[in-house]
Amino acid sequence: MTELIGRNFGSSDGTLLVGGMSVTELAARHGTPFFAYDAALLDRQWSRLRETYPERFDLYYSIKANPCQAILRRFVAHGAGLEIASSGELAQALAAGCPADRILFAGPGKTEAELRAALDAGIGEIHVESLTEGRRIAALAGSRGKRASVALRVNPSAAVAGGGMRMGGKPVAFGIDEDQLDEVIDHLLREPALEIVGLHLFMGTQILDHEVLLLQYRAGLDIACRLVHKLGKNLTTIDFGGGLGIPYFPHEQPLDLAQLAPGLMELVREAELMPELTGTRFIVEPGRFLAAESGVYVAGVTDVKTSRGKTFVITDGGMHHHLAASGNLGQTIKRNFPVALVNGLNREAAAQVEVVGPLCTPLDVLGRDVSLPEVAVGDLIGVFQSGAYARAASPLGFLSRQAPPEILVDSGRDHLVRRRGADEDYLFDQLDPK
Repeated sequence: MTELIGRNFGSSDGTLLVGGMSVTELAARHGTPFFAYDAALLDRQWSRLRETYPERFDLYYSIKANPCQAILRRFVAHGAGLEIASSGELAQALAAGCPADRILFAGPGKTEAELRAALDAGIGEIHVESLTEGRRIAALAGSRGKRASVALRVNPSAAVAGGGMRMGGKPVAFGIDEDQLDEVIDHLLREPALEIVGLHLFMGTQILDHEVLLLQYRAGLDIACRLVHKLGKNLTTIDFGGGLGIPYFPHEQPLDLAQLAPGLMELVREAELMPELTGTRFIVEPGRFLAAESGVYVAGVTDVKTSRGKTFVITDGGMHHHLAASGNLGQTIKRNFPVALVNGLNREAAAQVEVVGPLCTPLDVLGRDVSLPEVAVGDLIGVFQSGAYARAASPLGFLSRQAPPEILVDSGRDHLVRRRGADEDYLFDQLDPK
């Protein structure tokens, strides 16, 4: 915990600093609970990736990780494209000022209305997840007198192991199975309103081993060459998906970008020798890696009680705001996100406690058997690594409680970028962070 705070935030007199501001000041100004994002950490993660990936790679931000407008606008200003998975995210991307041709649309259940919106906006690529979807896109594009640029999302026959969630090499709702690819291409080539320009692969997520990423990328190049031979033309893009992870739990080490960088350079050198890849741009679309470490979820302590020998620290925020931290989003066994008493970092740990939220369910646990100093009503509990798949992946309407605000802290100034309240309009319930 000390290393994580020192690397990303810092403290003053035992109080956590986010972007140079103390969490106690943020709590006094905005109330609790809230999400705070450090703008400098967003910039740092972008710079680290841009320095690691060769120029041949385009970097896209995956909106699903965190759709906050302030974050989208920041990455777009850095030159990022945006990867979307719904018409709501399309609206978010356009509102953030992303050029339409820098938007990619993936997802296994796109509706006709969503596809119409994407075609009318003229986005860069729609990623086809099935033969039915390909035909649907062709019909909609043809009715508009357009030719849709599409990429084929492929579920590889064999996945490279090592990620937190394996996506390829098994039955999944995502993409076209590799062994069905030839048949699907034969059908889609008969559709004059479709132009197959790209390949999309996504075989895993939360990957912390650079060698696993490189193996996945090489497997993607092999599938791309096969697709080129089938199409009789080179591809415009190969989208390797996201997958870059960040450490959440004590045994995890950060992804070693210093080791990844030379491997990527070698991969590009190999690709330059493949005529099938001449002129093809590479894409990666991380979300978690870019946003997660910037965020802290801060909740106020409303009660401290003992039940049959166990101490419970009860906070005004919980799983309805941060489902992932409760262990109810993809975890089989509950493991704690990094949790700390953020207004008492200089105090010695006193006991192991349960940190629980205010909801009427035993699932509402932010930290199980957490070693904390003595906690009192009014103290502040912080959950780190909360900038991605936190607020955006939570049941915000549960028990009709208010959704938490989001605060972007930039160079010592706090900007309220989403209000507290029940209104969950992801576009129009956001403030301009100027």
